[in-house]
Parts: sequence; C-alpha cells; structure tokens
Amino acid sequence: MTKNLDLPEIIPVFPLPGALLLPRSRLPLHLFEPRYLAMLEDALKTPSRLIGMVQPNRIPGRDEGPGLHTIGCVGRVTQFSETEDGRYMITLTGKSRFRLLEEVEGFTPYRRARVSWAGFERDMGPEDADPGFDRTAFMNLLSRYFSARELETDWQSLKEAEDELLINSLSMLLGFEPEDKQALLEAPSLSTRRETLVTLIEYALRGGDSEDIMQ
Repeated sequence: MTKNLDLPEIIPVFPLPGALLLPRSRLPLHLFEPRYLAMLEDALKTPSRLIGMVQPNRIPGRDEGPGLHTIGCVGRVTQFSETEDGRYMITLTGKSRFRLLEEVEGFTPYRRARVSWAGFERDMGPEDADPGFDRTAFMNLLSRYFSARELETDWQSLKEAEDELLINSLSMLLGFEPEDKQALLEAPSLSTRRETLVTLIEYALRGGDSEDIMQ
C-alpha cells in the first residue's frame, strides 16, 4: 500500500466543516490562520507533504470544543502559492482515507493524530469503477437539482468526465451538510458513494418549496 507514498503513523489534521477530500481528487484550500500556516510549513519540510482532512464532530452538551470524526482523508500538497499578505492557496490531492485512533499532544499549534490506514488499501490503487452506474438517469436528476438551486455548471465537462471523477467531484462540491459529507467519505465503494449521492440529491429535491421541484 505504501509503495508509492510513505503513510506515517502520525499526521497533522485540519478540521474543516463541510470540506470533503476523497482519494484521487483535488481540494483547493485557502490558509491564513497562523496555526495552519505553521502546519503547511511543517508539512512542506517532509518528503510526503501530507495533511489530513477531517470533519469536526461536535458533541451535544460539551462546550470545550469539537471532537473529530474517526474517518478522514489525507492529501498531499501538490500545489501552493503565497499571496502578498502572507496567505497561502494550496491544493491537496487525496491519497488515502484513515481511521483516527487518538489525538497526539505536542508543541505544535495545530492538531495531530495517530491514525491507521488499515482497511483503505484500495484508496492507493487505480480508479474505482461503478458497473451499475446509469449515467443518463443520473444526469437527468442532476439537471433537476441544478435547476431547482439555480446553479450553473459546465455540462459538457460533466458529460465527458470519467465515472469516479464525476461522482467524487460532485460529492465534494455540492452544498450538503457536514454529516452528509461524512457519509459520502465513508462510503466503502464508488457505487455506494453514488447511491448515497443520489439519495442526498433526491432528498434535497423533495424538500424544496416548489411543487415543480418535487415532480
């Protein structure tokens, strides 16, 4: 599993609600807080340049700050540029999901965690396939969703995209709730992620105010 990239036992983690990173996908990020600038600086000093993305998991009745979901995805810093005022625009390329075992105390201003990569070996392999994907029906559903939300997109690019790129990109970009994003992340295969995505889109359409949305 580690033949293409060293996956360490301890990684920096970036808790960001609603930000979803998936294996073999790219996530642009804007870093400006001092602790995350320090995180980037430290990551760039390592050969793997890895940063783990994870969803905060707020626990009702607790005020001491958010916990973290147990499943996240690590990305390699593949692009970065500095602005004149010291902020950074970076791109993370997703490599593998991980299971968070425990947070690691230390002297860094950002959070770190001990993680396990077991069970996510397929993430480091070739693109996943979705044999049961009905692209025509999916695109029709997507068209209804974009119309209901008054969103615009490059439909030609969507039509030409490979199955994994299409499903993963929409999972990352569409405006679902953080818990829904977590469900998409934890889907064990591309097929189950697509099924989850369809369920979320259909639910959003049924929840619209217009009768036209529900038809």
